[in-house]
Amino acid sequence: MKLELQRDPAAHPTHPAAEGLSTIYTFLQNSLHAQMNENGNGNARKRRRKDSSGGEKKKKELKGVVASLSLLEEEEKQDERKHDRASNDDASFIPEKHTERTKAMLDCYSDFQECSSEVEESETMKRRKSRSAAVSAEADGADKGKPGVGSGQHRRLWVKDRSKAWWDECNQPDFPESEFKKAFRMGKSTFDLICEELNSAIAKEDTTLRSAIPVRQRVAVCLWRLATGDPLRLVSKRFGLGISTCHKLVLEVCSAIRTVLMPKYLQWPDEAAATKMKDEFEGISGIPNVTGSMYTTHIPIIAPKISVAAYFNKRHTDRNQKTSYSITVQGVVDAKGVFTDVCIGWPGSMPDDQVLEKSALNQRANNGLLKNVWIVGGAGYPLMDWVLVPYTQQNLTWTQHAFNEKIGEIQNVARDAFARLKGRWFCLQKRTEVKLQDLPVVLGACCVLHNICELRKEEMDPELRFELVDDEMVPEVALRSTSSMKARDAIAHNLLHHGLAGTSFL
Repeated sequence: MKLELQRDPAAHPTHPAAEGLSTIYTFLQNSLHAQMNENGNGNARKRRRKDSSGGEKKKKELKGVVASLSLLEEEEKQDERKHDRASNDDASFIPEKHTERTKAMLDCYSDFQECSSEVEESETMKRRKSRSAAVSAEADGADKGKPGVGSGQHRRLWVKDRSKAWWDECNQPDFPESEFKKAFRMGKSTFDLICEELNSAIAKEDTTLRSAIPVRQRVAVCLWRLATGDPLRLVSKRFGLGISTCHKLVLEVCSAIRTVLMPKYLQWPDEAAATKMKDEFEGISGIPNVTGSMYTTHIPIIAPKISVAAYFNKRHTDRNQKTSYSITVQGVVDAKGVFTDVCIGWPGSMPDDQVLEKSALNQRANNGLLKNVWIVGGAGYPLMDWVLVPYTQQNLTWTQHAFNEKIGEIQNVARDAFARLKGRWFCLQKRTEVKLQDLPVVLGACCVLHNICELRKEEMDPELRFELVDDEMVPEVALRSTSSMKARDAIAHNLLHHGLAGTSFL
């Protein structure tokens, strides 16, 4: 008896226990088949000898086992059918569920698109209304003779609301004079004068988008920046303006000061003024025909991107033990410390005599405009027909020592003027954010503002005093004129014989 049960393993996966039962079942079938063949072919005698009841008994036992296995096999098939039906039910349920979710998502997306289109239409209508209001306001302003000012709404787009409380307080009439002077290095009357002088050059008109920054606030931003040297971000917070706006205002006001105020407040003296200066300097030192005291100082800068070596200041680097870059400011002042000539912007590696050679002052002298007058300089300048300097050789005579002492008094006038310049405008004491090409404009504005303060007797706070340190280098060719050497010796002897020479060296 042989039973063959075939199943597709891919279509009906079986459990490991079911595979074990199938193996046992096959083994028993093979055993039964072998037993029957053996009994039929080779053991006929033994079969006849054995008790027929024993063989029947074994057959019944084997048939019982085969029946049990058949029942187990049938139960396994029923379990598989149930599993297949459950899988088919799940497979039919998943597409239905997926379809429901897809439908819900499509409905939600359609609702979102409708809402977005409504919002977009609303924004479009608002923009159209604002444009029409601006156009109508401009038209109304034109009708009234004031363009951009009308009854329509004013757009204030992309204008950040910043606090202007500090400036509003400073701009009040009852703001203390001392506090105002401490903030802007000048009194209210001088500040008002500068605003009035620059009004036509820096005033702006209101537009439909925003109100123009007032002239007083523009000037205040520039003066505060020059006086404190604060970074632009701090200036921005103090005045309630943008950083880029503050930077633009500083350059605009400095340019206006240089264009409008420099020709009025910083100019070379005419003949009458020169005569007055000669008398004032002679009263200070006893040296005749002196019309100015000259000095050259250095302004620290950030290392430039081009020509770095030209701006490298070796003397300041050696003294401060820190790499320094600078530009030069050469100035001539009168007896009161007011600048009459400035030369700004030459690289810091140049010595004083080379700066002088490239200045407009030297060009004026070459054109014969400085005859019979002296400009007193320090040891860093050469002795020329119009430049009077102290004796620099060793083993000086009493007459030469006395002359150096008196000429030093004139030189101190220029040194003190530059010390007040740097003390009043703190931006000149440290490296600034201003670009190299814009520095001459800013430095020129500082010199003009210095002159205005000096002419209007604006006293400087003693706390702002600055100690001026500039290393003078004796030029390679210290003597440029033999006649000037004789003239200097004559002046030295006259001072000594008339009892005007200094005696502190004794």
